Amino acid sequence: MNWKRIVTLGVLAVLPAAGMAQANILNAKKPEQIGVRTEAQKELDNDKPLDYGYVDDRDILWSKTVWETIDLDERVNFPLYYPTDTIDIAPDRRSLYHVLIKNIKNGKLSDVYVDSYFTEKRKFEDLKYTLQKVDTTDLGYEQLNAGEQISPEFINRRELTAADIEEYRVKGIWYFDKRQGELKYRLLGIAPVAPDVNFIDDDTMAPEDALVELFWVWYPSARQILHEAKVFNQRNSAQPISFDMLLNARRFNGVIYKEDNVHGDREIRDYIADNALFQLLESERIKEQIRNREQDMWAY
Repeated sequence: MNWKRIVTLGVLAVLPAAGMAQANILNAKKPEQIGVRTEAQKELDNDKPLDYGYVDDRDILWSKTVWETIDLDERVNFPLYYPTDTIDIAPDRRSLYHVLIKNIKNGKLSDVYVDSYFTEKRKFEDLKYTLQKVDTTDLGYEQLNAGEQISPEFINRRELTAADIEEYRVKGIWYFDKRQGELKYRLLGIAPVAPDVNFIDDDTMAPEDALVELFWVWYPSARQILHEAKVFNQRNSAQPISFDMLLNARRFNGVIYKEDNVHGDREIRDYIADNALFQLLESERIKEQIRNREQDMWAY
């Protein structure tokens, strides 16, 4: 047994844990010192997302664009949903929706679009009517009709929060890189999906019928922001991972609901209606077709 090799691997396994743990938590004399990095740590810190390699169009032997749904009710997708309450939680732990909205508000994330084809941009001011609802009660209308100013207590405001997000939809492209001889995946966009804020408290409408895509984010431009936001690691809290790492590594369960096709990229439910089982089977068929494509590349 090579004890020298075992010791080396042990040291390498411990070092990342020390670097990824909450900064200075074991050396802090006061709570205010937790999270404050030393100058030596800042100099050694080369923490940035791994750059995508350049892929020439001539190297793409085959590709297929797919749209997937990430259901936040599934346990494997919980890291994208929680925490929904930010009052009693550390500031370094936020849900994916909170990270996106915060950076859209402060202008750091500007590549926000209406749909998954990224043709029409949106600013936060344009999203206000999508993210919140302002309604006046009957007593408020009585004041208005009487020529009085409406009292604040007669105005109801309802804003979408991280707890209202039901799912995420992602757009990506599977392609076969003939230069490296392997099938790869590149994430292109992500969108939070929630009930329409105008009907979110309406019990007469089915929840699945009220779901809308709030906005689409061009993913490559959001990588640095998502890399700085960390995800809780249930297996080892000393080694949190970033949202960028989680999404690029496909550490989530997604169901294909659309692929690029000759029928104008129609969704599965458009040609398989009112049958959830057959829709799921069709999604698995598309996924298996993509997997078999890589195997067929090596068939002689």
